[in-house]
Amino acid sequence: MTDEDYMKLALKLARKGLGKTSPNPMVGAILVKDDRIIGQGYHQRYGGKHAEINAFQNASESLSGVTLYVTLEPCCHYGKTPPCVDEVIKNKIGRVVIGGIDPNPRVDGRSVAMLKQHGIETKVGVLEAECRNLNEAHFKYMTTRLPLVTLKFAQTLDGRIATATGDSRWISSDKFRRLAHRLRATNDAVMVGIDTVLADNPRLTVRLVKGRSPTRVILDSKLRIPLDAEVVKHQDAAPTIIATTPRGNKEKLTQLRQMGIEVLLTQEDRSGEVDLKNLLSLLGERNISSVLVEGGAGVITSFLSQSLADKLIFAVAPKIIGRGIEAVGELNIREVGQAIKLSFRKIYRAGEDLVIEAGVNPPLG
Repeated sequence: MTDEDYMKLALKLARKGLGKTSPNPMVGAILVKDDRIIGQGYHQRYGGKHAEINAFQNASESLSGVTLYVTLEPCCHYGKTPPCVDEVIKNKIGRVVIGGIDPNPRVDGRSVAMLKQHGIETKVGVLEAECRNLNEAHFKYMTTRLPLVTLKFAQTLDGRIATATGDSRWISSDKFRRLAHRLRATNDAVMVGIDTVLADNPRLTVRLVKGRSPTRVILDSKLRIPLDAEVVKHQDAAPTIIATTPRGNKEKLTQLRQMGIEVLLTQEDRSGEVDLKNLLSLLGERNISSVLVEGGAGVITSFLSQSLADKLIFAVAPKIIGRGIEAVGELNIREVGQAIKLSFRKIYRAGEDLVIEAGVNPPLG
């Protein structure tokens, strides 16, 4: 097997940590000796042992002289666990093959330099694009301190997310709704605007799949949220952050905080609404490295118009509504050349729906 073959296996292992390691990256490690895999491991949960340590502890024979395949540069600093690079050196690993450099400023090539200083053959950049894509939230967060933003919505073939009366149940299929819950489970936060809360009173938790529920972020510039809203009542299900502005109702703000709800006062944008860039910065300060934006249309439009979205995941249902609520509103684009450009990453079926995953070009952050 080639270095690429072993790195593919390490990537497969790393994906097992999806939704469990943030704000740490997902990492997989494989130990190879005489063309045999003698140990493997992955980072299973935040605060737990790193992939390399799990692989070392699972090894079936001596580690001296083995080749370590790891999807991301080993850490070289003390965090929740000791530095992994020290263990690599101590165990006399003969060769290290790394998918990509860790953009964490506390690492960022330092471990590679240490390995080479200790005479360990080190190869960097094997399946680098795949390793980077696996941890795109980590890469953006570490380089910008801002979370990766994914816009998620379901629309009809003619681009509507609801009828003219506001009815939207159900545009998408059961399978796409299950996918939406999986996306919640793999993001640190889920975000909606106050209009969505007032119209649908959603719980915004993970129910249709296994996984932890993300922090719920509500955009509410005037603090119109009812005190009996589902996202307010059930803090045991998931924490809620309400983002508001100095215009927010002061009495409501006091009541919410007395209920244990975190209320973030943000700057106002030119429309007097929550300044999204400021909010993303505040969320980043709270170790939130990925945000799933579920709408409504005004929120989706705001993220796109302000160039704050990194990805789109949307379902196109085989339905036509005609006049209704558009998925994306006014972007002040007057020429086709001004259009927001996307790069399709995946196109697949979920039930009867067509699902498109796309990156926003140029890459943001």
